[in-house]
Amino acid sequence: MKRTRIEDIAREAGVSKATVDRVIHNRGLVREETARKVAEAAHRIAYYASGLIDQQLAIKLPKIRFGFLLIKEKQEFYQAFSRELEAAVAVRQDFRGHAVIRFSPSQSPTDFAAIMRELGEQVDVIACTAVNHHTVNEATLALRRKGVPVFALLNDFAQSVRQHYIGLDNLKAGRLAAWMIATGARQPGKVALFLGSNRWQGHELKETGFRSHLRQANTGLELLDPIINLETRKLTQETLLALLERHADLRGVYVAGGGMEGAIAALRETRAPGEVMLVVNELTSVSRAALSDGYVTMVIGTPLAELCRETVNLMAHAARKEHAQIAGQHFLEPQLFLPPSA
Repeated sequence: MKRTRIEDIAREAGVSKATVDRVIHNRGLVREETARKVAEAAHRIAYYASGLIDQQLAIKLPKIRFGFLLIKEKQEFYQAFSRELEAAVAVRQDFRGHAVIRFSPSQSPTDFAAIMRELGEQVDVIACTAVNHHTVNEATLALRRKGVPVFALLNDFAQSVRQHYIGLDNLKAGRLAAWMIATGARQPGKVALFLGSNRWQGHELKETGFRSHLRQANTGLELLDPIINLETRKLTQETLLALLERHADLRGVYVAGGGMEGAIAALRETRAPGEVMLVVNELTSVSRAALSDGYVTMVIGTPLAELCRETVNLMAHAARKEHAQIAGQHFLEPQLFLPPSA
């Protein structure tokens, strides 16, 4: 069998032999795009030392340390979120990425801020799911002054100092939830809304969108006072059970944050499938089962894989200072899941 030569790689890549020689032996400067073309050509024609070229490319690639701060470490959604973030960093071939993922033990602003500052000592760029609070804002500003950009995930915070928000348009998500309940309600009645906390700006925006659409739809549905459930299953279940007992005409429920498991359990305990419309966030094993059984009317989901790819891409640009650092928002289209028979 004829042995592959440098001339063959040069011909396949459309470059000179001298360029191929520089890439293989790490001599002189070669543009990254050109070096990658040489590497790809070497693999296509099965060059015996293609592994050496890959090593040379890896040495030249910039190293970026990504820091991620999430919540609810034991919850299915955030476990999937963590895996997708790691995968989004690992798959990139234009830098050597390393992901450091931390989970806040609580939703306390002090805990968020402390972990953000710790991450700032270890990484080049940070993305966080955190509450909107002056303590978190101060940590974000301190990191920015140190040259560590901070991105907001799912919930926006520190709008004047954070680099970018990436997630759903929460105002739109609230309107979608109200549209589903208003469309499906067959008669006037009450509607309940559960919010995690007033510190989650995303929940407030969902409430605004939800309330606005119900008012415009003019369906005769009355929105009860919003309930703070601290995103806990137990509080959501106990509160909804009390509401169901107090309001026989409860037609719909929207859980704008966490705690949907409690709402599902309350309806399973007291109502027939579909008797009360329930809209929740994120497709998990629990919400999927409730969709199939008719206890959940619609799930508004975050496209996690897309979210993580876009987040890592924007973070990489900021870490390498490739674009002007202009604060902005990057909205993703929500995924809507309906019962199988819908």
